[in-house]
Amino acid sequence: MNAIFDNIFNSPYINEFTATQFLLLVICGLLVGLLITAFYTYRNEYSQGFVITLALVPAIVSIVILTVSDNIGTGIAVAGAFSLVRFRSIPGTAKEIGAIFMAMGAGLLNGVGYVGYAVLFTLIMGTAYVVYNRLDLGRTKDRREHQVLNISIPEDLDFSKEFDDILEEYTSSFRLTRVKTTNMGSMFRLTYDIVPRDPVKQKDMIDKIRCRNGNLEVSVSDIRDDMATL
Repeated sequence: MNAIFDNIFNSPYINEFTATQFLLLVICGLLVGLLITAFYTYRNEYSQGFVITLALVPAIVSIVILTVSDNIGTGIAVAGAFSLVRFRSIPGTAKEIGAIFMAMGAGLLNGVGYVGYAVLFTLIMGTAYVVYNRLDLGRTKDRREHQVLNISIPEDLDFSKEFDDILEEYTSSFRLTRVKTTNMGSMFRLTYDIVPRDPVKQKDMIDKIRCRNGNLEVSVSDIRDDMATL
């Protein structure tokens, strides 16, 4: 049992490595990436591009750490910056960033030769992820469906209480959460957090809002925990 968790290089500071050790790290990194991907895709929305990237990150991080193993601090810095390049242009959700960091952790363990610990870490964290999802950890106790209502209005419209009567009629609760200028400052976009009384009457609510905002854009979307960006 102890042999499973031994360092394949007998030291985290690797002066030289063989082709067999190199291939072992790559293969184990890919297997760990597939494990992490399997856990991440459980009861979760995802894109194919992100899933493929997530599956490759542990192997990539392992090789980065292997090639700069004489300076672990430099390796961690390089691997961290490299694995988060995706989030420079596309906002990452909390779950995506968490999955990336989990893949990085497994890749770091694998890269310094602790293959057994990398697999064990992946199994523990992946199991915790599945259990937390099953328990709906962090989900509000109020099971009513919250939604986001976006209303575009002209800049000369006083929006302070313009739509309150409509929202009181069609929602159980509503709250103005954001006001933003759009279209070079010629319009405002109002964002409300609402709880509809009857989803069937959503069109009636939108039609009444359009009569007030000059038939400008109105949108309603669901609030989902996994869309909270960092």
